[in-house]
Amino acid sequence: MKLGVVGLPNVGKSTLFNAITQAGAEAANYPFCTIEPNTGVVPVPDPRLDHLAALYSPKKKTLAIIEFVDIAGLVKGASRGEGLGNKFLAHIREVDAIVHVVRCFEDENIIHVDGSVDPVRDIETIQIELIAADRETVARRQDRAQKMMKGGDKKYAVEADTAGLLLAHLDQLQPARTCPLGQDQAEIVRDWFLLSAKPVIYVANIAESGIEAAAEDLPYVAAVTRLAQTEGAQALAVCAQIEQEIAGLPPDEKRQFLLELGIGQSGLDKLVAACYELLGLISFLTAGADECRAWTITRGTRAPQAAGKIHTDFERGFIRAEVVSYETLAALGSMAACKDKGLVRSEGKDYVMKDGDIVLFRFNV
Repeated sequence: MKLGVVGLPNVGKSTLFNAITQAGAEAANYPFCTIEPNTGVVPVPDPRLDHLAALYSPKKKTLAIIEFVDIAGLVKGASRGEGLGNKFLAHIREVDAIVHVVRCFEDENIIHVDGSVDPVRDIETIQIELIAADRETVARRQDRAQKMMKGGDKKYAVEADTAGLLLAHLDQLQPARTCPLGQDQAEIVRDWFLLSAKPVIYVANIAESGIEAAAEDLPYVAAVTRLAQTEGAQALAVCAQIEQEIAGLPPDEKRQFLLELGIGQSGLDKLVAACYELLGLISFLTAGADECRAWTITRGTRAPQAAGKIHTDFERGFIRAEVVSYETLAALGSMAACKDKGLVRSEGKDYVMKDGDIVLFRFNV
């Protein structure tokens, strides 16, 4: 999973990136501090895996990972090459989803490129640039399809009609992801790799004074939440400055600090959960004396394909999956106890994996 962290200059984007990845991306109070994208690979926090490791004392514990890419700040006109626009757009094209950071606090000591704080305007600034770039892509596709139609190939008629529908939607300054498309049309558009079609999580960067407040009590955050709801997107509030302060703390101190603040969960934990939900991801677990490990798969994945995440031979020679839920194992304390009670299931090729399944794959090649 590769997530692009975007936002206007000086909204706290690189500060948040530094905090969640501890990768040391430069963060400073001037535009275009980030030019080339910084990349950080972040382990996905999973208390279930911690518990399994305590049970099995394995030689190795391996968490699932997310790759975050800190992409250069964008300004108006990026789709025409203003600022670092062309690089910005190219880097977005490479990610699975967008984490769009918007500033939701006042601070006269931090420059805002537009002179004032207005998160909805900031979101629209970036969205308009993505839509403008997509409009060029779709117009080229439409032109090509219309030329190919003259050869009598009917599939290009569907492509041309789809492009026309999408162009009308983009012309209303609506992102491609909200355009109502049929299944065949959606398949066509998927191959166009449109920027505004990518799923988005809006991260409202708030001041420390607002961390205990409800979203509806913070006007800027409430505005971002309403906008996200109109798009079917997600929004969450994070204080990048606090995330940076706790990033280097040992786990016990971090938990205590969060409890003292009254928030209980770090911004990274909230962001990871939101990203999993946004992209329809779940984790299954493997456990033993050698390794306890979390594996990320798409919701709806069947057992043989999940086995293939471990090794292609597991999928090719799949026989069955021996499965028990994490909750059952945690309650009984051992796999042996689960087997004694007949709670370890033998599942075949049609089994659809569930989040938190602990699995032993049987295979033969």
